[in-house]
Amino acid sequence: MGSIELVCPAGSPAMLEAAIEAGADSVYCGLRDETNARNFPGLNFDATELTRAVDFAHQKGSNVLVAINTFARAGGEDRWRASVKTAINAGADAIIAADLAVLAHVRQLSSAVRLHLSVQAAANTPEAIRFYVETFGVRRVVVPRVMSAAEIADLIKGSSAEIEAFVFGGLCVMTEGRCALSSYVSGQSPNLSGVCSPPEAVSFERTSEGMISRLAGLALDKTPTGATAGYPTLCKGRFATDGDATYLFEEPTSLNAMGLLASLRDAGVKAVKIEGRQRGKAYVARVTRAFRKAIDALDRGESTAPYEHMLTDLAEGGRETEGAYNKRWR
Repeated sequence: MGSIELVCPAGSPAMLEAAIEAGADSVYCGLRDETNARNFPGLNFDATELTRAVDFAHQKGSNVLVAINTFARAGGEDRWRASVKTAINAGADAIIAADLAVLAHVRQLSSAVRLHLSVQAAANTPEAIRFYVETFGVRRVVVPRVMSAAEIADLIKGSSAEIEAFVFGGLCVMTEGRCALSSYVSGQSPNLSGVCSPPEAVSFERTSEGMISRLAGLALDKTPTGATAGYPTLCKGRFATDGDATYLFEEPTSLNAMGLLASLRDAGVKAVKIEGRQRGKAYVARVTRAFRKAIDALDRGESTAPYEHMLTDLAEGGRETEGAYNKRWR
């Protein structure tokens, strides 16, 4: 049984180099516009940086996967077409996409470039995957973070594409590619604009009671003085109900499925993915290094247990979960 491929985030050239030096088999990144789902100021790559990044990665024996994974807007399709051309010209090892038109355009430009189906497409049945494989020649599918390990195993049995699964990082209450929550407040959503809680709509107010986080003027949370205030998103806001302030949609917690690496490998998962293109290079290097050690231990027939709690302090709220991988609800 082959080793699991470790796919790590690269929100900038510095992060890409840090991830590769720490042991990433592949890195995924996006261009500096709304065609990727992490469209934050100061992040991502221009065409020249992407070409240099691909050259660096290939010298180190790693792959670069370019995310063009938002949904193209009517009247703005040329931006997505341009991103596809840029990724191909840079020599990207794969393009990660969700939009049917983007997938079709990749195939029109090149019959050889490798296509990965983004988690934004939320493909979670053999029939859905078969459609993407037969229609566009998709080679790999990133599965939604709402599936259990057993469900992924059943999916692999009925699918011809490689399966990639998230194992660490932020979680969202919404099924990927189906989030409209933030757009009700900010007018922008990750599916179309590539950003949840756009920075220009975020503000913080210091008061005698602590820090108030706001999105487009709406108070989402109040953090006591001295405590760390997280980046405000509507799904992780605290709201008063029956006199008590509580997390209505989702409590701050992070996915850590390192302890399930053996189960995912045995199920047939080809690659595991780290979330966090909006984090810093120190974060990426540390997480990559920990998962590299765990995967290498697994390849040697050893337990991953010594590495499973090395990253707890990086989790939102200091809390970790295996998420839906061990879900017992229906």
